[in-house]
Amino acid sequence: MPELAARPPRLRPDICARALDARDARFDGIFVVAITTTRIYCRPVCPARVTYPERRRFFASAAAAERAGYRPCLRCRPELAPGRALCDAIPRLADAAAHRIGAGALNGRSVAHLARELGVSERHLRRALEREIGVSPLELAQTHRLLLAKRLLADTTLPVTRVAYASGFQSLRRFNAVFRERYRMSPSAVRRRTSAPDIVTRAPTPDFVRLTLAYRPPLAWDLLIAQLARESIPGVELVDGRRYGRTMRMAGRTGVIFAEDAAPAHRTNGAKCFVNVDVSPSLVPALMPLLARLRQLFDLDAEPTTIDAHLEQGGLGPLVRRRRGVRILGAADGFEAALRTLLAGDGAARERLRRVALAIGERIDSGVPELGVLVPSDARVAEAGASRLAELGIPRRRVDAVVAIARAVSDGTLRLEPGVNAATTMRALMELAPLTERVASEIVMRALYWPDAFPASDRALQDAAGIRGTRQLRAHAEQWRPWRAYAGLHLRLEAAARA
Repeated sequence: MPELAARPPRLRPDICARALDARDARFDGIFVVAITTTRIYCRPVCPARVTYPERRRFFASAAAAERAGYRPCLRCRPELAPGRALCDAIPRLADAAAHRIGAGALNGRSVAHLARELGVSERHLRRALEREIGVSPLELAQTHRLLLAKRLLADTTLPVTRVAYASGFQSLRRFNAVFRERYRMSPSAVRRRTSAPDIVTRAPTPDFVRLTLAYRPPLAWDLLIAQLARESIPGVELVDGRRYGRTMRMAGRTGVIFAEDAAPAHRTNGAKCFVNVDVSPSLVPALMPLLARLRQLFDLDAEPTTIDAHLEQGGLGPLVRRRRGVRILGAADGFEAALRTLLAGDGAARERLRRVALAIGERIDSGVPELGVLVPSDARVAEAGASRLAELGIPRRRVDAVVAIARAVSDGTLRLEPGVNAATTMRALMELAPLTERVASEIVMRALYWPDAFPASDRALQDAAGIRGTRQLRAHAEQWRPWRAYAGLHLRLEAAARA
């Protein structure tokens, strides 16, 4: 492998070495370090003794390290490192493809199929990933499967067969062969050799599987929970203190999840910061896309230190210092984000969402009495039509917008998912229905997981910023790019606190 390919994007080896020597947790997930003598790669926060500088090699990803013949450390657990932020400087195609592959896009499907979804040729997709990440699509998918499998072997008591299929492998024989070839040990050996974890991995709910989602601190979990509580739909969601639960549909499977921040009260370099996620057994076969979706829902791939510092330089210092680690709320499903946004806007929003969910949403037996309804899918809303929504007391102007977007998503003419072009989606939404820039921007931010969404024409946002006029606010907000959505959230939170 050329030496250039081994270097993480935007980080020189000397910078990586300083971060490694300091075990700076802010670089966790940005790069991995491989040791040439042991052929093992680690996170920069690994507690193991750091070897001599001449025996280190730095890679931008676990996949690149494994391609070079290294295997993951059993002590620092590279599979638990936070994922890359969407704002990293890599081309959009490679970024979108990498996120889809991480969510299981190549589990049982071909690279050609993924390329068609992304609107490019298979050759172009392969070339983009090779150039920007250093591995082929299949190698990246293989690494994601193996790391998830290793995580399940170490953190759960699931049988090896269930681990294999939950990780995206299509057969147990293939799983065993690839695991032995890549890691030079059997899957059962990982379970024997991994010491008892220093975090709670047993779900408090019987039969549920507990996993963790790592993030870079700080995380304003209480603010996130407060927002989830304000828009929670009875029967679909449940907020109990600092714990959030909801029904989910993922890859044809249905069930429930519970999530709660489990970060330590006193943070130090290398401290584990994670969200505990309890998953019902029915969702285990869809773990890879489910975990990716939950990271987007809670915005766990953000780099808050970088974002906060940038916004402070942009004149939002007092607001940022009052609310460190603010995250933008994502979505469990793209159409759900549109439905929530379109039916929101006043105090009756939660009641409207409840009526629609109970009347059109699918009922499931989740085993949790308070959670038994799924948010209506685009297909069910499109089938119900405008007249049914009007019967539920939804205003006509909102009914038309909801049905138009539901039909467009259902027939594939509109895609509301991460990786889709934000500007194109904004235009498509405003052509489908008479939406304001604020509403369209909110849908794009949540459904596409887009951190730069910013409706400068929104009068409330202008008032919060103390700037009158769309052109003036848009020009002023240039200094907040590429994280204008976070700036807008800070402004709204401050305005609400003063109201």
